Amino acid sequence: MSRRILLLGGVTEALAIARQLGPEHVYSLAGIGRVPQDLACQVRVGGYGGAEGLARYLREAGISLLIDATHPYAAQISRNAADAASAVDIPCWALRRPAWQAQAGDDWREVQGWADLIAALEPFKRPLFTLGREPLQHLEEIPLGQFWTLRALEACAGNERCEVIGARGPFHIEDERALFERRAIDVLVSKNSGSVATEPKLEVARERGVPVLILKRPVLPTVDRCFERAESLLAAIRP
Repeated sequence: MSRRILLLGGVTEALAIARQLGPEHVYSLAGIGRVPQDLACQVRVGGYGGAEGLARYLREAGISLLIDATHPYAAQISRNAADAASAVDIPCWALRRPAWQAQAGDDWREVQGWADLIAALEPFKRPLFTLGREPLQHLEEIPLGQFWTLRALEACAGNERCEVIGARGPFHIEDERALFERRAIDVLVSKNSGSVATEPKLEVARERGVPVLILKRPVLPTVDRCFERAESLLAAIRP
């Protein structure tokens, strides 16, 4: 690999790519979750200050290929990446795993945003949120008669009508079944991440006839090359 790569991480597959990068390359993380300590490549933690700050870093660090492997819902970061690469005239590639598709027996209801989601939740009493930390901003809005279970990377304080569970995937179907049963979950709230590691929750919802409120995927920018699998991207960057 003669070029110097900046890999923007965010999905599980990004770490698999980072493990194949040598010391001249950079793996960039936002700082949420654990920082790997066993990589040959450099690891950078923290933001850049928008597209302009990222473009400045690309120039100063001599980056010749930017790879966006952020979460499919991190739309602003993806836009910044595409804009910054264009500004310094280097290619921007993206790893974008396919969205999940509803199967027979699924009751999926797509919602556009938070207001739409809250309205769709009105008939339910025991939702399980798997949206990350965003619902923590809305704990004071929980209606009487609802109890929320939030699952995020790290446990933190909820309130009298919300418990926050700290857990990291991959999740196993037996554990998901136990969670749904123990907490009497009657609706699942999820992003459509397309991740194999978190898919068992959808299987359990299907088994139990529990509706799934799916937050609609954002529109992501056009890039020079797009890959659905880490293996395909790695094959493209190998000499």
